[in-house]
Amino acid sequence: MLAVLEEQLAAAQRSLPAPVYEYYAAGAGEETTLAESARAWSAFRLRPRPLRDVSAVDLTTTLLGAPLEAPLLVAPMAFHRLAHEEAEAATARGTREAGGLMVVSTRASLAVEDIGAVAGPWWFQVYVMKDRDITARLVERAAASGAQALVLTGDTPYVGVKRKVGGVRIDMPEDHFLVNLRRHLGDRVDGAAAAAQDPSVDLGAVEWLRRLTGLPVVVKGVLRGDAAQECLDAGAAGVVVSNHGGRQLDRAVPSALALAEVVDAVAGRAPVLVDGGVRSGLDALVALALGASGVLVGRPVLWALAHGGADGVRAALAAVRDDLAHALALCGAASLAELDRSFVVPAAAPVPGW
Repeated sequence: MLAVLEEQLAAAQRSLPAPVYEYYAAGAGEETTLAESARAWSAFRLRPRPLRDVSAVDLTTTLLGAPLEAPLLVAPMAFHRLAHEEAEAATARGTREAGGLMVVSTRASLAVEDIGAVAGPWWFQVYVMKDRDITARLVERAAASGAQALVLTGDTPYVGVKRKVGGVRIDMPEDHFLVNLRRHLGDRVDGAAAAAQDPSVDLGAVEWLRRLTGLPVVVKGVLRGDAAQECLDAGAAGVVVSNHGGRQLDRAVPSALALAEVVDAVAGRAPVLVDGGVRSGLDALVALALGASGVLVGRPVLWALAHGGADGVRAALAAVRDDLAHALALCGAASLAELDRSFVVPAAAPVPGW
């Protein structure tokens, strides 16, 4: 982990109430997947090219029409107000200032209109809820507020149980949990039940969301090549290789080890993004060399938010961006376009030609 991220993590752990820190940090079950996710990026070694002109390094890219200064996105995470009083607005500003793209959670603790007003490029993460009308109204609001894509989370028919928090989430006021949903609940008494994820959702949700808003739909939570193909055949504009930060199915494969299979299955038909355990530019470099079009950063952004608000988020993403540029130059590549799988090899495998 980069030193800046380590410092922000330590500061957040000191300043956040213990239940909030544990909620953000927790993984599902025995936390096997949580522990393995970050380590898995170190299972690869780099094969640099010598004597290349890297006096200028270009990290710019475009994802689904959004120009970015670097292929870095903020992963969707719930309830930023628990970390900072300015909530997702601070995260959005910090992400914008760092030249990245923010994926805003359905479970945001600030109205999507307020987030969109201060964000740079942003996408909206979607849980299809038991009351489909609530989902429809919410994604329509996100689209009207400037979201450029929808990210359909596909690995959460039920919310994973986190042992550290004694359930799926900590207790919190309804104004945190229902801030974006309350206006659509009518006179219902049990808003939380109406807003629960729908375990019957299937691939048909991709086309439903696409027709509803006209926005491209990216499916998040893909760890298999055949699943990626099914998502694209259903109309998805891309996929995110993700095990939900180790918060859903424990013992799910680390994203780093699933990425190559998904990239090969997609075969250039659409962008493949990845999250899970990215803690440095070196991790991001491995992901990009394996074929990812972009990398999402999760918990480090929450620690940065808790420690320093928008400035903390900007500093965290800038540190990862600068580390990526440095590593790219040391690998002998001056742009992302030069990266391919020849730059990486599994640590336990022989280097080709040996």
